[in-house]
Amino acid sequence: MAVNEGEEATVSLVDVLEEDEELENEASAVLGGSDSEKCSYPEGYVKRQALYACNTCTPKGGEPAGVCLACSYKCHEGHDLFELYTKRNFRCDCGNSKFKDFECKLYPEKDLLNSDNTYSHNFFGLYCTCDRPYPDPEDQIPDEMIQCVICEDWFHGRHLGCTVPESMELQEMVCEACMNKAPFLWIYAAHLAVPFLPLMKVKISETAACKRTHQEMEGSTSKSKTNMTVCRLMELQAKGLVHSREGATFWPYIWRSKLCACMNCKSAYDKAGIPFLLDESDTVLAYENKGKKTEQEEGPHGRDPLMSALNTLNHVQQLEIIYEYNNMKTELKDYLQRFAAEGKVVTPEDIQRFFEEQHTRKRQRANAGQYYCS
Repeated sequence: MAVNEGEEATVSLVDVLEEDEELENEASAVLGGSDSEKCSYPEGYVKRQALYACNTCTPKGGEPAGVCLACSYKCHEGHDLFELYTKRNFRCDCGNSKFKDFECKLYPEKDLLNSDNTYSHNFFGLYCTCDRPYPDPEDQIPDEMIQCVICEDWFHGRHLGCTVPESMELQEMVCEACMNKAPFLWIYAAHLAVPFLPLMKVKISETAACKRTHQEMEGSTSKSKTNMTVCRLMELQAKGLVHSREGATFWPYIWRSKLCACMNCKSAYDKAGIPFLLDESDTVLAYENKGKKTEQEEGPHGRDPLMSALNTLNHVQQLEIIYEYNNMKTELKDYLQRFAAEGKVVTPEDIQRFFEEQHTRKRQRANAGQYYCS
């Protein structure tokens, strides 16, 4: 907010609320794209959804399992849960054979197993190449966790084998292991990944070798000139730039739209197990936008009525509300910290209980104040 020289800086409640808007939007986006009331199992293998792993029901040493958002609330309240953010193409396991005698309260009629689900050490609360929990009580080094868009594991920035870009906004990351499982992605990395270095120019003979490798990878011994001219990957190879094949790569969100979708390349994606890269709605950003849209559609006229009402108040009234709001925010953070310390999931009932307690305390303060009125 701009302030003229000599004037005292002031802040409105709208400014205060907007400070937390980014965090609130992120939470709403992740959870808003999933149903908090109904088990997602009947929907089959959901394209992308918020997932949790229950350390109480399926601890390390057993079989990994994941549960949907609704089941984390209704079936596993009070359990030790690992928040997995979102995963693709997953069907809720809650109450199946991995949970022994535990039955899902929302949808008990489940198959014994979901054979197409993919699991990792994340489902036991472990992450990165270091195979450590997050947060890690033994790791005192401040670091951010970044998710690979292919394997969907989370990595410490310092363990990615590269320099993490200063601005991570609107970027996707592919870890080195996933790049090497689909080596043709290194060709795209030379032209699309950020930052663009280190790059080097290769000789024509090396470029020709790359073309032969691409043909062998696709299982094609012969290719017409027409197909070669429309293949974007071949066009990039012809430019002779290559990316150093080490470390993770970071990509702008538009990079998927730049990938070649010819028949031979589609076959290569399938063979590498990454056909979803051609689906731009697969991205976490697309999922979050869906959640935000849902939140807006459910609200009156797509706008928070509180924000609209605040703009009608004068400065004194806004300052009074700021004081109450800051008190409430501090108490809410302390209240939620207890759940985090105990590894519990916060349910809608817990939030309702908090505000009921707030209302009771406010009424008690108001009643107490009556005795001091003249």
